[in-house]
Amino acid sequence: FGMTEACPAIVFYHGGGWAAGDLDTHDGSCRVLAAESDCLVVSVDYRLAPEHPFPAAVDDCIAAYEWVHHNASELSIIPGVVGVMGDSAGGNLSAVVAQQMRNSDLPAPVAQCLVYPGTDMFFSEESHELFRSGFFLDRASMEWYRAAYLPDEADWANPLATPLKATDLSGLAPAYVITAGFDPLRDEGHLYAQRMVEAGVEVRYRCYDDLVHGFFGMGVLPDGLARIEEICATMGQMMHAST
Repeated sequence: FGMTEACPAIVFYHGGGWAAGDLDTHDGSCRVLAAESDCLVVSVDYRLAPEHPFPAAVDDCIAAYEWVHHNASELSIIPGVVGVMGDSAGGNLSAVVAQQMRNSDLPAPVAQCLVYPGTDMFFSEESHELFRSGFFLDRASMEWYRAAYLPDEADWANPLATPLKATDLSGLAPAYVITAGFDPLRDEGHLYAQRMVEAGVEVRYRCYDDLVHGFFGMGVLPDGLARIEEICATMGQMMHAST
């Protein structure tokens, strides 16, 4: 890995509606994350729907987080200083991992960065209607992704799928929640941030009012790379504050 001394690690979960995306689609973003955060980045290639529906992705993401902890010495990671981060579906999975590891025998994440996360499988917030179509991520696509990942509608209310349904958010890692102004997921991301604040979690929240869903992987957009670098640098500050 070329590491000369131990550093924090960020476990990254890519977006793609739990049914698309891979290591290659987010390679550029992860390289920026590593450079701007000064952390080791472990990008996770979890199983995808519809071939592998819920909870396969959750199981893989938790297993990857545990693997990083168990191999911290080999990876030149400061023991116990591991965070989680992801965009869209990856933000959802990051939130779920943070919740699940809170009461684990392993150290919980020291920070979580949720980039326009999906937190409500019921699509009940106002932004879902405001940006139903014409803003990159549309309602039809979201319904397809949901059906592929959660073929049993009874699972929509499971906190492992809908982090907002968790009854207790206290004790979670400090969070950095990012939303986009023209995004169906905007309001549920904001609501999850509010819920964490109410539970006593340290939360930083930023809405990029002029951007659409997916901008984290769109460095070619005007000012897009600068926004990505800003997010990654802030996550790095949160990680290094834990050392």
